[in-house]
Amino acid sequence: MTNTFGKLYLIPTTLGDNNPLEVLPVTVKNTIEKTNVFIVENEKSARRFIKKITPNKKQSELKLYTLNKHTEASELPTFLSACSQGIDVGLLSEAGCPAIADPGADIVNIAHNENITVVPLVGPSSIIMALMASGMNGQSFAFNGYLPIDKQERKKELVRLERLSQQQNQSQLFIETPYRNNAMLEDICSCLNEYTLVCVACDITLPTEYIKTKTVKEWKKNSADFHKRPALFIIYKY
Repeated sequence: MTNTFGKLYLIPTTLGDNNPLEVLPVTVKNTIEKTNVFIVENEKSARRFIKKITPNKKQSELKLYTLNKHTEASELPTFLSACSQGIDVGLLSEAGCPAIADPGADIVNIAHNENITVVPLVGPSSIIMALMASGMNGQSFAFNGYLPIDKQERKKELVRLERLSQQQNQSQLFIETPYRNNAMLEDICSCLNEYTLVCVACDITLPTEYIKTKTVKEWKKNSADFHKRPALFIIYKY
């Protein structure tokens, strides 16, 4: 049974400061052109992205709802009120794809509960692109988000993920705050088996893109500087 509700579009963005139409299909541009209500993580950067991809769109006509760690859960249903009036709403990612290592899953869940059609649009996902380029198992994998900040707890978790990778034949993906990337790679090299494979995928889709898969032993000999660069780590043990 169809309804007259507006749709919720899941709108991906670029992974860095590059030309949107180099990495995003024209459907993203077309959707933004016809949408004036958006749910965003940061209003300033969202407006900048909208301006970049649709220069002629009037910023004064936009209605933006902010969704971040400070947003009260009780506010979320109101973000989709336009849909009940037949107006489309866009959930705009800060980087990459909405609701994947990114705020928005709760909004999508509310949309399903309210019988609002959810439309995911094609765009870059650092998680999928890193896995594609890693040479590791793409049939079975897990994204683990951020690992513990405490050094000893982080090492313990790395060892657990390595063991799980071997037991499940599963690629294990995780991220780190960019200014701790080098420390993460040091911890990986200090506590994992020397033949465990490690992929570091950095600056994906940008001119400085760097994606390498090497054993722990090889990383120890030939490391690199990933300080303050968006990176994703993958480990895989046969």
